[in-house]
Formats: sequence, structure tokens, C-alpha cells
Amino acid sequence: MAELLADHTTLRVGGPATTWLAPETEADLIDVVRSADERGEPLLILGGGSNVVVSDAGFDGTVVHTGGLRGIHTDDVAACSGAFLSVAAGEPWDGFVAATVAARQVGIEALSGIPGLVGATPIQNVGAYGQEVAQSIARVRVFDRHQKVVVTRFAVDCHFGYRWSLFKAVPDRFVVLSVSFQFRLGTLSMPVRYAELARSLGIEPGERAPMTDVREAVLALRRSKGMVLDADDRDTWSAGSFFTNPVVETAVADRLPADAPRYPQPDGRVKTSAAWLIEHAGFSRGYGSGLARLSGKHTLAITNRGGARAADVVALAGEVRDGVERAYGIRLEPEPVLVGTSLPVA
Repeated sequence: MAELLADHTTLRVGGPATTWLAPETEADLIDVVRSADERGEPLLILGGGSNVVVSDAGFDGTVVHTGGLRGIHTDDVAACSGAFLSVAAGEPWDGFVAATVAARQVGIEALSGIPGLVGATPIQNVGAYGQEVAQSIARVRVFDRHQKVVVTRFAVDCHFGYRWSLFKAVPDRFVVLSVSFQFRLGTLSMPVRYAELARSLGIEPGERAPMTDVREAVLALRRSKGMVLDADDRDTWSAGSFFTNPVVETAVADRLPADAPRYPQPDGRVKTSAAWLIEHAGFSRGYGSGLARLSGKHTLAITNRGGARAADVVALAGEVRDGVERAYGIRLEPEPVLVGTSLPVA
């Protein structure tokens, strides 16, 4: 029987895979990827399934699940240089974050509660509550499908940006095998830049707090928004934030209402809040009449209320995108990877 991809995604949509493989070693992973490429067979690399929307038709090719690649290796720990760790792509992300907090390794505590596997984090340059994973990544080890070799790319060569990396720019070329992180040592977090998190901790933005407190505060905030996976809570049956926060030219930002969030960027542009745009364009929490609806806790998540199809999800996403564009002239871009499907053409 074909493997149903809905069983392997947090949104719980997606048809069958023609072939499903779950290698447990790097050598086996590289072998199945190379073999599929040599046959000219379509290939989908799937990790935790938390940032993907797979079509109802499924995937006509080979799906390779990376969850079997496990292991955390401590390369070095020193008071002067901090901790240097190499982590296999299949390690669960939040378990790794919890381990770093317990070990007093500072740098990713505000990324607590994010679902998925370690190998996916550099692709999207995962970020939340004022932190990005790129701030702690030293290098990424990948299999280059074009050159058919294993290579190591240092952080500077990964072209990290807001929800962006080299690996996302050329999605069919690199398979992440492991990620190396460098952390400073201590009990206090990195400076807390995100105002909402700072308020929950009772500190001013830019101040530090005990790492354990930051982790618990982030988990509490994420739970309040339906962003911590819970099988009994349909608000968590989602792909997380469905749209990225748009970064626009200053002239576009100037046309927004005075109370719209504005975050100046180093390149002179301005980032605003996709959630704010969605809500103020008329799409409230719980919006929708079918099995796919906006979360009842957060307007940025599209959720499966039970039995939704991928077609229902992308239809609602298209409606929201078009409504925001009509209201504010800003076209939202989806954050999840869309496999075999796309948002409707407006």
C-alpha cells in the first residue's frame, strides 16, 4: 500500500507517494538520492513535514524521509570559545533546543517549540521571537546532487537572509546531512529583542533573562497561538505561519495605516506584519466556512479542522492573499513549500 503523505505532515493533507524510503544512515540516504537522480525520477526530501503542503494527488516519485539520521556530537566545549556541536539532520529540533538550554549553551532558546527536524532549519533560516537559526550556525554539511559529492558550506557561504538561504534558492540541489552550531556558554539568554517576549518576561527589550525562563515563556506564547503541536487541538493542525512577513519599499510602508507595524531593515526597506495585514483586511481568527480555516488563536496559520484537503488549504490561502492585496497593495508570499499544488491565480 502506498504511503499517505498526510500521515507525515503537520497540516495532515497530502496524497500518496509512489515510493517511500526512510534511510537510517548518511550513506544510505546519499545512495537512494543518487539512484533516483540517475533514473531521472522525481524526488522529494521530507523531514518533519511541518513546513510543507502536499497536493491531494500526492507525489509521483520517490519520497525520502530524513528522520532516521540521528546523533548529536560535541566537537568542543571551552570557556573562551563556547560549545561547538554537530547535529544530524534527522534530530527533532525542539529536543535539540531543550538539550542546549539544559547544557547552558546560549543562542537558540527563543526558537523553542518549533516543530520539525534540525536539517530543515538552515533551509528556511528558521526564526521566531527575534532570533534566527543562522545566528548560531557555523557550517552545514550537504550532499550536492549536481556535483554528486558531500560538501561543507560555512555560514557565510549559505547566503542566509530573512526566511532564506542558498538551499532554498536552489531547492533541488542540496540535501542537508548535518548542521554544526557554535554557542556561547552561560545561564542568561541572548538579548531579548522581541517586545512581546520581553513583556512576558518582565524585562525591557534588549535585556537578557535566564535561558530556562526564555524557553518557558516562548513555549507559553506559542501555545497561546496554537503553534505547539497538540493532536487534540485542531488549531495546531497547520504548517505554522502560512505567509512570511512582507518586506516592502518605504513608499509602500508609508501608505499603510499609522498603526501598522513597521520594522526598518538594514537595506532601507521596511518589514511589516503579515498577521496584522490579514486581520485588518477583514480575515479574523477562525475565518472560513469549510474544513480549512484560519486558526482560532492566530490569523497567520491556516488549519485543518479535520478532513480538509490540500485544495481547501490553498483556496483559503489564495482568498486571504488576494484580500490583503486589494486592501493594502501588498502581495503575501506563502512560507510553506507547496508540492504539486499552488495558490489560485488571481
